[in-house]
Amino acid sequence: MPSESPAGSEERNHYRACNLCEAICGLEIRLSGDSITAIRGDQADPFSRGHICAKAVALQDVHDDPDRLRKPLRRRGSDYEEIGWDEAFDEAANRLAEIRTKHGRGALAVYAGNPNVHNWGSLIYGPLVYKALRPKHRYSATSVDQLPHHLAAYLMFGHQLLLPIPDIDRTDFFLIIGANPVVSNGSLMTAPDFRHRLKAIQQRGGKVVVLDPRRTETAALADAHHFVRPGSDAGLLAAILHTILNEELAAPGRLAACVDGLADLPALMAPFSPEAVAASVGLDAEAIRQLARAFCGTDTAVIYGRMGVSVQAFGGLCQWLINLINLVSGNFDRPGGAMFATPAVDILNDGNRGGFARFHSRVRALPEFGGELPVATMAEDMLAGGEERIRALLTVAGNPVLSTPNGAQLDRALAGLDYMVSIDIYLNETTRHADLILPPTSALEHDHYDLVFHLLAVRNTARYSAPLFDPAAGAKHDWQIYLELARRLQGGSLVTRLKAALTRWHMGRVGPTGLLDGMLRKGAHDLDFRRLADAEHGIDLGPLEPCLPERLFTPDKRIDLAPNAIVSDLSRLRGAIVESARRAPGDLQLISRRQPRSNNSWMHNAPRLVKGKERCTLLIHPDTARSSGLAHGDNAIVRSRVGRIEAMVEVSEDIMPGVVSLPHGWGHDRPGIRLQVASAHPGVSINDLTDDQAVDLLSGNAALSAVPVTVERAQEEPVHG
Repeated sequence: MPSESPAGSEERNHYRACNLCEAICGLEIRLSGDSITAIRGDQADPFSRGHICAKAVALQDVHDDPDRLRKPLRRRGSDYEEIGWDEAFDEAANRLAEIRTKHGRGALAVYAGNPNVHNWGSLIYGPLVYKALRPKHRYSATSVDQLPHHLAAYLMFGHQLLLPIPDIDRTDFFLIIGANPVVSNGSLMTAPDFRHRLKAIQQRGGKVVVLDPRRTETAALADAHHFVRPGSDAGLLAAILHTILNEELAAPGRLAACVDGLADLPALMAPFSPEAVAASVGLDAEAIRQLARAFCGTDTAVIYGRMGVSVQAFGGLCQWLINLINLVSGNFDRPGGAMFATPAVDILNDGNRGGFARFHSRVRALPEFGGELPVATMAEDMLAGGEERIRALLTVAGNPVLSTPNGAQLDRALAGLDYMVSIDIYLNETTRHADLILPPTSALEHDHYDLVFHLLAVRNTARYSAPLFDPAAGAKHDWQIYLELARRLQGGSLVTRLKAALTRWHMGRVGPTGLLDGMLRKGAHDLDFRRLADAEHGIDLGPLEPCLPERLFTPDKRIDLAPNAIVSDLSRLRGAIVESARRAPGDLQLISRRQPRSNNSWMHNAPRLVKGKERCTLLIHPDTARSSGLAHGDNAIVRSRVGRIEAMVEVSEDIMPGVVSLPHGWGHDRPGIRLQVASAHPGVSINDLTDDQAVDLLSGNAALSAVPVTVERAQEEPVHG
């Protein structure tokens, strides 16, 4: 794209949805010729209503980024050379197939990063490669992010993606635990312009209460905020449910007729009275009771928990308990409570409902979910000896060295692989280990439809985004890369190969938009591709509607309130609550935090998103700082079981004593990367401190929160005169 437009170039507007985070805000992109002159919020978008955040400019920055890869790269010693696409496809397929033939499927692994769910080409066409490659080990960002949500949904409602969404636009009482939606604009809750949606609750007389170890941007706007200790959320949620049941506040309403296990809940919650958990939570028993009473004392209420309650040792229990509180209080599948979207494209009907513990990881025997193993086991299954060790890896739009626990260990493990291929637009901290990098087009060069986030939205809408720019000559869209790799990798019997070839032929012929047309026509809103494409600002399909029990995917259309796998984990929680009472007063716990201008690590190469003051700081309470001999602006050394980092101290009363916080996604100081802007603002990686051995044993999700650490003042370098 030319950096400057010719004199007299025609000015025009292009409308699309932003795919950088879950909010899918509508954008108005103003152009002069082929140059972007402004990116604004689309005032006519029925969902985001003109709102955008600072990240929207990254679409332009990434598209124009001189570091973005545009041709395949092949390793040559310590450097890379550009090669042609056919040569790249042949080499990737031949090497991966060779390793599979020699060592078996157990030698192969795939890792899919978070950006894949923001890209419909990856979602629709990526499975073709996975089926053709047939790796024994599949991993994704799901198990460092949201696996507990999916496990609870699968065991209770019969489908891993049947996720309850807070109906925040109609609720009277919004209880938020371990989440910061003012910054995220919702996560597993697509809610653009959350700040105004929160204020609207208050303006209609409702209340917002936040429970979090940090006074987040969301907590600062809430009616009340309570500090709670990291990792104690399951006990707190159980105590809230105990109060609801013990004080006869339960009123499940019409759903009582389609639930199993309701009568078992009082006995299951009996050990978790407010008095029993208060010390471990850091909140007194009466305050816990008042929360439960306030929640049940309003016409409509909903509780929502996200990263803080998922990425911890009891993430599975937390998400189960959140569902139970919403359901038992009568705030489930009704306006103002927890509801389900009715998207224009219903991906729940694709047949992949999920699965749990059908096989286990090799070293620690952690359970699979949905065909994937916990990513916390990936490095150890590479480093472990024997014929079954992972020897070859395909990564897709991911940077697990910075985003998964004990990133330094994974860094070492990747260096020891026999072969690695990455589908990625950057040479980053992970792909620097690849033997071959296949870069797809930028987001502005291909079209888009949000298959996942319309499913998680607080209102039913649909929006198609046409490409803004033509791809460069010879460039490949991600879906084209998947088709070519799958064609070359496909094995199996003659019948299997013929069926796969027919599928690829059809998907290649109609392309993503043809497939979208078919999916829209099967949906509940009488849409087709042409009607959607003609609505350049999107289509409003109305508020969330009650849909149970018909929407359930359980065989008997009933909700299981007490799944055996979850109930059996309560004894572990009881033990942890007792153990927490023995915690020394000076022990420190590390939590992460999300920042408004940062989402994934690759956004740190966008100049406008990293400019300004240092943001990769260690947040610490004044009392904790004093006891550690630290002052604002000092450099501190933080140590955990697995690593050590050094970061600048930021003293603030917005974090509770005994807790320290680092933002995630930083750590761009490793050699061999081609990220000029990020390298100039490296920060440190919190995942050099998080522990790969710390997981939620129920789900296998990484326990990235409540990491035990020590903090001390860094020694100043001696001055040599």
